[in-house]
Amino acid sequence: MLDDFVAYLQIAPWPPQPDIVFWSAVLLVLGGSLGELVFRRVGLPRIVGYSAVGMAIAVLGKGADAHYPSGVIRVIVDVALGLLLFELGSRVSLRWLRANPALLLTSLAEALFSFLAVFASLRWLGLSVNAALACATLTLATSAAVIGRVSSELHSAGQVTERMVIMTALNTLVAVLLHKLVIAWLHLDTMGDWTLAITQPLYTFGGSFLVAALSCGLVAWIARRLDLRDENSALLLLGLILLALTTARMLNLSTLLVPLLAGVLLRNTSQRPWVWPRHFGTAGGVLVLMLFVIVGACWSLQALALGGLAAGVLLLARTLVKGAVVVAGAHWSGISLRQSLALTLALTPISGTALVLLADLQVSHPLFANQVAPVVLSAIAIMELLGPIVVQWGLRLAGELPGHTVSASKGAQP
Repeated sequence: MLDDFVAYLQIAPWPPQPDIVFWSAVLLVLGGSLGELVFRRVGLPRIVGYSAVGMAIAVLGKGADAHYPSGVIRVIVDVALGLLLFELGSRVSLRWLRANPALLLTSLAEALFSFLAVFASLRWLGLSVNAALACATLTLATSAAVIGRVSSELHSAGQVTERMVIMTALNTLVAVLLHKLVIAWLHLDTMGDWTLAITQPLYTFGGSFLVAALSCGLVAWIARRLDLRDENSALLLLGLILLALTTARMLNLSTLLVPLLAGVLLRNTSQRPWVWPRHFGTAGGVLVLMLFVIVGACWSLQALALGGLAAGVLLLARTLVKGAVVVAGAHWSGISLRQSLALTLALTPISGTALVLLADLQVSHPLFANQVAPVVLSAIAIMELLGPIVVQWGLRLAGELPGHTVSASKGAQP
C-alpha cells in the first residue's frame, strides 16, 4: 500500500537517497549551531564547534574516505584555505622584518629546529629516514586557518598577534619548500631521476610566485576602481582567488603558496592599507565552516591507534622546541618572557595546511603517503579541538583580547 501511495505522489527513488547537497546543508546547520553554542555559552572560538562536528563524523567511521581530499571536497579545502592564507599574507609587513631582523632569524630558527626535533624524535621511535622526514615536513607549519580565524573572531591586536601572523606565514613558506624537496628526494630515491628532483621544486616556486604576482596585480588594478570592502565587491575578490587557485592546480603549482604570496605582495607593493570583509563575506564564511568540518573528519580511529603514540611524541617535541627558540629570542627580538610564552602557545596548531600537503604527497607517492598518514592524521586529530583553544589561551595570556592590556615593546611594528 505504501508503494502505491509513493508511486501516486511520484516520489522516486524510494526510499529517498540524500545527495551531497543535502548532507552539506546538514553539516552547515550542525556546524553553525554548535559553533554559536560554544562561542556564546562557553566562550570558545566557533571553529571548535565546527571541528567537533567533523570529529563526530570521524568517530562514527564516516570520515575515512576524506583522508586525501579530492573532487569537490578538495576544491572546498583549497578555496577556504586560499581565502585565509590570502588574508594572512596581506597582514605580513616585510618592512617590519627589515627593521627587526631578530624576528626574522627567530622565525627561521623556530621552523628549522622544530623540524629537526620532530625528525629526531620520530627516528628515535624507529620510523625510517624518509618517513621521519615527511612527517617533520608535513607538521612543520602552524595552521594559518586556525590562527587567522581565531585572531579575527576574537579581535585580537598587539605584538603577539602580529608576530603569530608573520611567523605562521614564514613557517608555511618553509614547510612548502621542504615538502617539495622531500618529494624531489623521493623521486630521486625511487627512480634516480636527478632532472625531476631538481626542476620540480624550482618550477613550483617560480611558477607559484609568477601566478601570485599576476593575481596581486589584478587585485590591485580592480581595487583602484572598486571598493573591495563592500560585500558585493568581495564576491569579485573571491572569484579572483578562485581563478588563481584553479590556475595553480592546472599547472601543478602550490595552492598554498599562491594565495599566501599574493597577499604578501599586495601588502608590500602598495602604500594603502588593505581591509577585507571578514573571510570575504557570507560565501567565504560558509567555505571556512566546511573547511574545519572536513579537516575534523579526516582521520579514523584505526589511524589514531596506529599513529597516536608517534603523533603525541611529535607534538611534544615540536612544541617544546618552538617554545625554547621563541623564548631564547624574546629579548633580542623585543618582547617579554610572558609574550614569548603566549606566542609559543599561539604557534602550536596543526590543521588544514598539513592535510593539503599530505594530499599532495599522496598524489605523487601514494604507497609512501599511506605509511606516514596515520601519524600526520593523528597529529591533526589531537590538535583539531585543542589548537584553537590553545591559541585563545595564548592571546589571553598576552593581554591582546578586548578587555585585556599589554605593555608596548621595543620590537613594535613600524
